[in-house]
Amino acid sequence: MIFSTRSTYGLRAMINLGRQEKLGSVSLTAIAKEENISLKYLERLFSNLKKAGLVKSVKGASGGYSLASQAGQINIYDIIKALEGELNPFHCTGKNEKIYCNSRCNCEVTYVLSRVEEAISRSLKDIKLDQLL
Repeated sequence: MIFSTRSTYGLRAMINLGRQEKLGSVSLTAIAKEENISLKYLERLFSNLKKAGLVKSVKGASGGYSLASQAGQINIYDIIKALEGELNPFHCTGKNEKIYCNSRCNCEVTYVLSRVEEAISRSLKDIKLDQLL
Protein backbone atom coordinates (compact mmCIF):
# COMPACT_ATOMS: atom_id res chain seq x y z
CA MET A 1 0.00 0.00 0.00
CA ILE A 2 1.27 3.47 -0.81
CA PHE A 3 0.35 6.35 1.44
CA SER A 4 0.48 9.83 -0.04
CA THR A 5 2.58 12.74 1.17
CA ARG A 6 -0.43 13.75 3.28
CA SER A 7 0.34 10.82 5.58
CA THR A 8 4.10 11.26 5.52
CA TYR A 9 4.07 15.00 6.11
CA GLY A 10 1.14 14.84 8.50
CA LEU A 11 2.86 12.23 10.65
CA ARG A 12 6.10 14.23 10.67
CA ALA A 13 4.19 17.34 11.73
CA MET A 14 2.29 15.47 14.47
CA ILE A 15 5.55 14.00 15.79
CA ASN A 16 7.04 17.49 15.80
CA LEU A 17 4.00 18.81 17.67
CA GLY A 18 4.18 15.93 20.14
CA ARG A 19 7.83 16.60 20.88
CA GLN A 20 6.96 20.18 21.75
CA GLU A 21 3.83 19.27 23.72
CA LYS A 22 5.15 20.68 27.01
CA LEU A 23 5.92 24.05 25.40
CA GLY A 24 2.28 24.77 24.62
CA SER A 25 1.09 25.92 21.21
CA VAL A 26 3.40 25.69 18.22
CA SER A 27 2.99 27.78 15.09
CA LEU A 28 2.57 26.07 11.75
CA THR A 29 5.28 28.35 10.42
CA ALA A 30 7.75 26.85 12.90
CA ILE A 31 6.71 23.29 12.05
CA ALA A 32 6.85 24.02 8.32
CA LYS A 33 10.36 25.40 8.65
CA GLU A 34 11.64 22.58 10.88
CA GLU A 35 10.12 19.83 8.73
CA ASN A 36 10.73 21.54 5.37
CA ILE A 37 7.06 21.33 4.42
CA SER A 38 5.14 23.99 2.52
CA LEU A 39 3.14 26.17 4.93
CA LYS A 40 0.10 26.13 2.62
CA TYR A 41 0.17 22.34 2.46
CA LEU A 42 0.59 22.09 6.22
CA GLU A 43 -2.40 24.40 6.74
CA ARG A 44 -4.57 22.02 4.69
CA LEU A 45 -3.30 19.02 6.65
CA PHE A 46 -3.95 20.68 9.99
CA SER A 47 -7.42 21.65 8.90
CA ASN A 48 -8.18 17.93 8.51
CA LEU A 49 -6.42 17.04 11.77
CA LYS A 50 -8.44 19.68 13.60
CA LYS A 51 -11.73 18.45 12.12
CA ALA A 52 -10.83 14.96 13.32
CA GLY A 53 -10.26 16.30 16.84
CA LEU A 54 -6.56 15.39 16.91
CA VAL A 55 -5.22 18.94 17.27
CA LYS A 56 -6.60 22.17 18.62
CA SER A 57 -5.73 25.70 17.67
CA VAL A 58 -5.08 28.72 19.83
CA LYS A 59 -5.50 32.19 18.35
CA GLY A 60 -3.44 35.22 19.22
CA ALA A 61 0.17 36.35 19.34
CA SER A 62 1.35 33.22 21.14
CA GLY A 63 -1.12 31.02 19.32
CA GLY A 64 -0.60 27.97 17.22
CA TYR A 65 -1.51 24.32 17.46
CA SER A 66 -1.26 21.70 20.17
CA LEU A 67 -2.34 18.10 20.48
CA ALA A 68 -5.99 17.74 21.48
CA SER A 69 -5.11 14.70 23.64
CA GLN A 70 -1.95 13.32 25.15
CA ALA A 71 0.36 11.72 22.61
CA GLY A 72 -0.19 8.30 24.22
CA GLN A 73 -3.90 8.51 23.43
CA ILE A 74 -3.49 9.30 19.72
CA ASN A 75 -2.93 6.37 17.40
CA ILE A 76 -1.41 6.45 13.94
CA TYR A 77 -4.53 4.96 12.35
CA ASP A 78 -6.59 8.00 13.37
CA ILE A 79 -3.98 10.40 12.03
CA ILE A 80 -3.76 8.68 8.66
CA LYS A 81 -7.55 8.32 8.45
CA ALA A 82 -7.93 12.07 9.10
CA LEU A 83 -5.46 12.84 6.32
CA GLU A 84 -6.26 10.18 3.72
CA GLY A 85 -9.88 9.34 4.46
CA GLU A 86 -11.19 5.85 5.13
CA LEU A 87 -8.39 3.32 4.77
CA ASN A 88 -9.28 1.07 1.89
CA PRO A 89 -6.22 -0.42 0.22
CA PHE A 90 -8.08 -3.01 -1.86
CA HIS A 91 -11.07 -2.48 -4.10
CA CYS A 92 -12.55 -5.89 -3.31
CA THR A 93 -12.84 -5.09 0.39
CA GLY A 94 -13.87 -1.48 -0.05
CA LYS A 95 -17.01 0.33 0.78
CA ASN A 96 -16.89 2.37 -2.40
CA GLU A 97 -18.88 -0.24 -4.36
CA LYS A 98 -16.48 -0.14 -7.32
CA ILE A 99 -15.93 -3.52 -8.90
CA TYR A 100 -12.84 -4.04 -11.05
CA CYS A 101 -12.92 -7.77 -11.57
CA ASN A 102 -15.47 -10.02 -13.19
CA SER A 103 -15.97 -12.13 -10.02
CA ARG A 104 -17.96 -9.32 -8.41
CA CYS A 105 -15.55 -9.56 -5.45
CA ASN A 106 -17.01 -12.75 -4.06
CA CYS A 107 -13.94 -14.82 -4.79
CA GLU A 108 -11.40 -16.44 -2.47
CA VAL A 109 -9.03 -13.51 -2.90
CA THR A 110 -11.40 -11.28 -0.94
CA TYR A 111 -10.72 -13.34 2.18
CA VAL A 112 -6.96 -12.83 1.86
CA LEU A 113 -7.25 -9.12 1.10
CA SER A 114 -9.64 -8.60 4.02
CA ARG A 115 -7.15 -10.23 6.39
CA VAL A 116 -4.33 -8.02 5.09
CA GLU A 117 -6.47 -4.89 5.43
CA GLU A 118 -7.43 -5.86 8.99
CA ALA A 119 -3.76 -6.45 9.89
CA ILE A 120 -2.74 -3.05 8.53
CA SER A 121 -5.52 -1.29 10.44
CA ARG A 122 -4.76 -3.18 13.64
CA SER A 123 -1.04 -2.40 13.37
CA LEU A 124 -1.67 1.31 12.83
CA LYS A 125 -4.10 1.40 15.76
CA ASP A 126 -1.49 -0.27 18.01
CA ILE A 127 1.11 2.42 17.36
CA LYS A 128 0.62 5.48 19.55
CA LEU A 129 2.09 8.87 18.75
CA ASP A 130 4.16 8.89 21.95
CA GLN A 131 6.06 5.82 20.70
CA LEU A 132 7.45 7.94 17.86
CA LEU A 133 8.62 10.89 19.95
